[in-house]
Amino acid sequence: MTTIAGGRVRSLARGSVLGLVPFTAYILLFLALPTVIAVGTGFFDGDGAFTLDNITALGDPVLLATFGNSLWLSALTAVIGALVGALFCYALIGAKPTGILRSVVDAASGVLAQFGGVMLAFAFVATIGIQGMITVLLRDRLGVDIFANGVWLYDVPGLVLPYIYFQVPLMIITFSPALESLKPQWAEATAMLGGGIGSYWRHIGLPVLLPSFLGSLLLLFANAFSSFATAAALTSQGSQIVPLQIRSALTSETVLGHENLAGSLALGMIVVMVVVMTLYSLLMRRTARWVR
Repeated sequence: MTTIAGGRVRSLARGSVLGLVPFTAYILLFLALPTVIAVGTGFFDGDGAFTLDNITALGDPVLLATFGNSLWLSALTAVIGALVGALFCYALIGAKPTGILRSVVDAASGVLAQFGGVMLAFAFVATIGIQGMITVLLRDRLGVDIFANGVWLYDVPGLVLPYIYFQVPLMIITFSPALESLKPQWAEATAMLGGGIGSYWRHIGLPVLLPSFLGSLLLLFANAFSSFATAAALTSQGSQIVPLQIRSALTSETVLGHENLAGSLALGMIVVMVVVMTLYSLLMRRTARWVR
């Protein structure tokens, strides 16, 4: 019996390993290999010789400004998206997990978090573009010109609203489980000890939720920092954020006199993303013990 049981365990283990083969192949072919190729090209010139010129070119003021634009845009939209999304999650605490309201919010959040690219850019152009519906309505009926100081929608500041559009739903998806992990017994124990709702949130609720909130904030930052399609469809001039600068480097072949600059730009993005996702992983480990 022991031999038969041991054989079944080994068979199940081999089956589990084989089940990971398709996923591992997918990761290697479509994530790891393209990343290695993209980063590796940054260390070679047009003739295939090793060089550090592309890496040192990252110190150019134009490229530093590009990274700066991406960083502040990602940070701003992440903070706004995290705060607004957390408020939505808090408002849903009283809703039944299987109720209609919660089901609608979860479904809408899942769709809107992935609603980006050309579709989202077109929606904003049609709504608040130069001849957008709301723009024309405000200008003709109320005499308010939202573009009186310039057409900001097609510049980096104009990306804030579209980014927030998909950041808030993503926050709802990632932060809701943390709020659901708050046990009613904790609030009851606080009340029995004479504490009020303020004491509960100050000493229990907020400390428990803080790692999850910060982790979700980092996830939103990474999501905005790596976004490309919406910015490419909406921004009309220049390459003012890193993903658009990489596109420019690939299409123009030479940028600032350095070939294969796209690879070094990709390396810079990967360094930022690795730092962010490492911090995210550490925070999620701390949060996991409360979510169980």
